[in-house]
Amino acid sequence: MISNIRFSGIIAVWILLGLCSTGFAQDSSDVPETRKPMEEILVVASPIIEGNEVDRYAGEKTVVTEDQIKDMNAQNIASALRMSPGVNITRYNTVGSFGGANGGAVFIRGMGSSRPGAEIKTLMDGVPMYMSVWNHPLLDMMSIDPAQSVEVYKSPQPDVFGNAFSVINIIPRKKDNDGYVSKLDVSGGSFDTFITKAEHGGKQGDVDYYVGGGLQTSQGHRENADGALKDFYGRLGYHLSDHWSTSLFTFACDNYADDPGKEGAALSTRLGRYETKAWLTSFKLENRFSVADGYLQAYNNNGKGNFLNQPTSKTGVLENQYNDFTFYGIKAKESFRLWNGGEIISGADWDTTRGRYDDDLTSGVQNNWDGHEFRILSPYMAISQLIGRKDGFYITPSAGARYYDNSDFESEWAPHAGLVMGYRSTELHTGYSRGVIYPGLDVVVLSEKVTPALRQSWRSLKAEKVDHFEVGARHRFSSLAVIDITWFHDDGKDRYVIIPAPPYPPTFANIETYRIQGLESTLTLYPTDNLSVFTGITHLDPNPSDLPYAPKTTASAGMNLRFLEAFGLNLDCQYVDGMYVDSQARRSNAVNSISIDSYFLVNGKLSYRFWTGDSGHNAEVYLAGENLTNTSYEYYPGYPMPGISAMLGMNFTL
Repeated sequence: MISNIRFSGIIAVWILLGLCSTGFAQDSSDVPETRKPMEEILVVASPIIEGNEVDRYAGEKTVVTEDQIKDMNAQNIASALRMSPGVNITRYNTVGSFGGANGGAVFIRGMGSSRPGAEIKTLMDGVPMYMSVWNHPLLDMMSIDPAQSVEVYKSPQPDVFGNAFSVINIIPRKKDNDGYVSKLDVSGGSFDTFITKAEHGGKQGDVDYYVGGGLQTSQGHRENADGALKDFYGRLGYHLSDHWSTSLFTFACDNYADDPGKEGAALSTRLGRYETKAWLTSFKLENRFSVADGYLQAYNNNGKGNFLNQPTSKTGVLENQYNDFTFYGIKAKESFRLWNGGEIISGADWDTTRGRYDDDLTSGVQNNWDGHEFRILSPYMAISQLIGRKDGFYITPSAGARYYDNSDFESEWAPHAGLVMGYRSTELHTGYSRGVIYPGLDVVVLSEKVTPALRQSWRSLKAEKVDHFEVGARHRFSSLAVIDITWFHDDGKDRYVIIPAPPYPPTFANIETYRIQGLESTLTLYPTDNLSVFTGITHLDPNPSDLPYAPKTTASAGMNLRFLEAFGLNLDCQYVDGMYVDSQARRSNAVNSISIDSYFLVNGKLSYRFWTGDSGHNAEVYLAGENLTNTSYEYYPGYPMPGISAMLGMNFTL
């Protein structure tokens, strides 16, 4: 079976590249001697990702925009990112990510498998959006309905974010130009799935706004695999002057997903339902001058993660756990350009998180946790200097550091240094950065409620750290293609685990180390104005070798084609090596023995624009299919994912 999957993957990539070669084979007389920049000639967007961006501090991020989200017919954050190089996911359901056990998660280059606790933090508009009680993401709260783009930071970047090794950040929509826009998308398909999304935005003079919302429901591909997602978002902006502006962003969601249980297992073993709710508010004051720009942001985010109808050791008795979380804080950042080619970044984040839970058994027994609060103040500064010119030879050295002052744990430093150099269409970057992530509220609740024998040992913990090294190169072949290749190496240390008895009592300790190194490359081709092709591959070499969700090889490819003026065809495929799965246990000498086989998936979307009006108005009907080869695969043993499925939809832009 594995050999067949590998063969299918090779054939699919070969077909995509073959389509590409037809564009390169066109008569040279049809190709102008001087092409315009890519942004000006493209009719179709890049498949899979918009691209990789390297900043002047040698930090790299991957960007997925609303164009890629639409082309892949992605309805959630997992679907939007699952084809991105270096990113892997797990899920049980077609709609809704079950937040308990291994039901819904995202992993970046082997990071993110720890539960409770996680190396990856999820943000919306730069604001924390995850479950603070157990300190890990809940994907249903990361709705992509308000997303203008999604940023994926695959390494520590202290000049951008703190208290995380990797970050996924959703950038909300806004209306940049004067005028109005309204969009409606309605679709339905396999497994009684129904999806509708509506949005409206406008800008007149100094005022802009954007509002929208969505509803997704599905009965699921298996019994008790149903889910529902509901969300609403809004943005209001006002330009105070030529240099100052303000904005208010708010987001709310109300979701649930059921656990279908392991195939063939008794219904009584199903883990019940996971509900997620959140209400986020973010206010920004921004400035933009010729020599400086920055922002001051205040935020508040409240939410719930309710784990309901969990089976217990007592027959007929179920457990309902109601987890409440709160984040609030202030973020400030300013970039100064006081001399030619130079830049200084100065900023600070003050973040507070707290949480609590009520744990009720249907037998009447209660075991509630009153909660705790952590505060982190993390000022940071960085400096860089551009030497040379971007249209010729240039070199940009940089250095900086972030300092962490934690209310409960020891202070830490996170230094970073980088070098970006290039000549015309070729750019090289190399850098070092330290990631710091503190224990979350999970260590407190584990000590006070789950395993009281741990007592106060959590107070002796310190932050986990990773030293990240990276070398990368990019070359742009005029407007025809761009290739990126990155080598990375992560040395992790001080991972906290529980050392079980004997001797008594069990204790928390920072004793685990790990290493992840790998190579990642992407190639995006634009052979004609109507065709774009993408391929990407990531190779990982983890130590220990049983690190979960760190497949040795993942590869993806995609194609966007516009033909006969009104038709569009989007294809994407992915190959993932067999890998260890399950959460990385917070237990000394834990061994991961659960694994899944490799798999190869093909998805596609065919669209027809049946009406085109003035000012970008249009209407489109589309047919989208997933797993077109009807591959049998799973993200976790006993939880088979759907075979071939389809959705028929229509969207309007007015």
